[in-house]
Amino acid sequence: MQSLKSAARRGAIISVTALSALALASCSAGHVTQTSDKVAAVDGTSAATEDGKVAVRDVTILVEPDTGAAALKFNAIHQGYKTDVISLDSVSVDGQDVALGSLKPLTRDQSIVADSAANLAAFDQHNTDTVQYVATTLKNDDYGYAGYRPVVFRFSNGTLEVNAAIAASPLKAGEYNRDVESTHGYTTEEAHSGH
Repeated sequence: MQSLKSAARRGAIISVTALSALALASCSAGHVTQTSDKVAAVDGTSAATEDGKVAVRDVTILVEPDTGAAALKFNAIHQGYKTDVISLDSVSVDGQDVALGSLKPLTRDQSIVADSAANLAAFDQHNTDTVQYVATTLKNDDYGYAGYRPVVFRFSNGTLEVNAAIAASPLKAGEYNRDVESTHGYTTEEAHSGH
């Protein structure tokens, strides 16, 4: 037979353990987590048509720092039903039509990857039936970096309007060095020893 002291001690330990677990569980209740306000890893603007069948992602107006040439970067994804055939009829930036060339209509899981010709040439393109690559061109309408302009996508199933950021194309890794005295902030010259 157990002593009354031993049973009381065991009951106290169980009670303290249960209260500790309850306190730890409620400790974070009502607090905002670190990841609750994180944004997607995609740089540009994203949106979807009202019916949700087409989404555009990474919508960015690109301006090359050296030449001032402009292009529109975006991905358009068909995420509707297999029976839906949707075409991208036109795209305009602040009222200016974007040169898109000829695009085929999209069916489920097909996409359009649009970028400047130089950027498209710089990365591997997958030769599949699901991705269409298109080089875009745009007249530089005094686009200033970090500004925004409205972009209108007209699909056969609806129209999307988003505000797209204006940015420079990413620099190629290993080809440029930082130079604080340069007006561009970078140089193609060899890095000086001692930096």
